[in-house]
Amino acid sequence: MADHAEHSPGEHHRQIASGWIRAGIFGISDGLVTNTSILLGIAGTSPGHSFVRLAGVAALIAGGFSMATGEYLSMRATKELLEYEINVERKSIADDPQGERHELRDLFIKRGIEPELAERLSVDLMRDPELALQTHVREELGVDPSSTGSPWGAATSSLATFSIGALIPLLPWLWSSTGNEIWWSVGLAAVGSTGVGGAIGVFTRRGPIKWALRQLAVTALAAAVTFGVGKLIGSH
Repeated sequence: MADHAEHSPGEHHRQIASGWIRAGIFGISDGLVTNTSILLGIAGTSPGHSFVRLAGVAALIAGGFSMATGEYLSMRATKELLEYEINVERKSIADDPQGERHELRDLFIKRGIEPELAERLSVDLMRDPELALQTHVREELGVDPSSTGSPWGAATSSLATFSIGALIPLLPWLWSSTGNEIWWSVGLAAVGSTGVGGAIGVFTRRGPIKWALRQLAVTALAAAVTFGVGKLIGSH
């Protein structure tokens, strides 16, 4: 048993706190839903092939950069706020180590650790200011001070994935003018939604079928509503 415990592999967790994963998932899903809805909504008014294609390309470019800008500013603001709070905590540890030790001890006690053990832990941790800082930040702010996210990574991921998602229903309007582009867009959007949802389900380990159906339903609902509105407007 001892040998088995000694050689058994530990748990391996994926790095999911950087922000680019959330931005990527949101980006490709948003790009797919947004451009499918825009293309079908405009196509419902029967404005002509060139106009629908232009609207789809414009939505891809504008939406991609809008998403990237939003992600960058959001992540930058969050990162700078966290860095400010971490520096406040670092200064407190340097200026009032006893007060911070007592605060750490009280945090441990609130988590159910026996007071005597909490006292020893707080003393040991405060011997290493950086370790004490990491513990304070995790306990009080709920973040890892070494992993506050990458604004540029989130922005790049968002731009790339939104563009991929938006390109899927746009493809028929780029290569064909036979009059069947709406059906090709619907088909590609359905396949893309199923694939994106299934991939999210595999990644989150919550079931690819459930996620595929969820993404497909969201895309279908948004596209149906905008197409219906386009038809209604186009008939007047």
